[in-house]
Amino acid sequence: MKSAAQRRELLKEVWEQARVCVDCPLHETRTTVVFGAGNADAELMFVGEAPGANEDRMGLPFVGQAGKLLDTLLAEIGMQRADVFVANVLKCRPPGNRDPLPREIEACEGYLRRQVELIEPSVICTLGNFSTKLLRGEPTGISRLHGTEEVRTIGPRSVRLYPLYHPAAALYTPATLQMLREDFHRIPQLLALGTPSQPATETEVLELEEAIAYAEAVDPPTAVGPGDAGSPEQLGLF
Repeated sequence: MKSAAQRRELLKEVWEQARVCVDCPLHETRTTVVFGAGNADAELMFVGEAPGANEDRMGLPFVGQAGKLLDTLLAEIGMQRADVFVANVLKCRPPGNRDPLPREIEACEGYLRRQVELIEPSVICTLGNFSTKLLRGEPTGISRLHGTEEVRTIGPRSVRLYPLYHPAAALYTPATLQMLREDFHRIPQLLALGTPSQPATETEVLELEEAIAYAEAVDPPTAVGPGDAGSPEQLGLF
């Protein structure tokens, strides 16, 4: 198991790879790569869609009006940016703030999954359709899923995935803002549940297989004869 210091160093390596990435055409139009920012040991992570003009200029996620709303909502639950990690599906701004294209999502997906693996959040709030569909691996939209948490395995990690409306969608729609605020206020309850049970690592699986093989070699299972198969003892009926 890696220490927090080791995970932070590995996260820096991923950032170094991302900032020179040329895996999709967005590298031709970006000003800077917006890798993500915040607490590298955060229990809570937010994943949005893609950088906008302000983010592209400053190299930081959620620094415009949507970011201000995110800060306000965090304050309402007693948190701030320094407590969480914020990233996007895409690390580069699509021209004209258009929707991400499948090729672009595919090119960036590895960076996001590596971030999740190294930061080790217990709760991930997906903001909007693109991050929700990507991390859930199926096309159900945010209007049906918002405010409904579930445990999902993302790479080697199991997390509590919690879809929310994107703050940008709530800026000028009072009804959406109200739903976002209500959903947001449930985040402390999810954090209080702690990290979900984690899937076994490859090492743990191998160790278990070796232990079973050793046990069977030392004490092979006794063959069951035809007349024994229906006995109460064999069926666990005592």
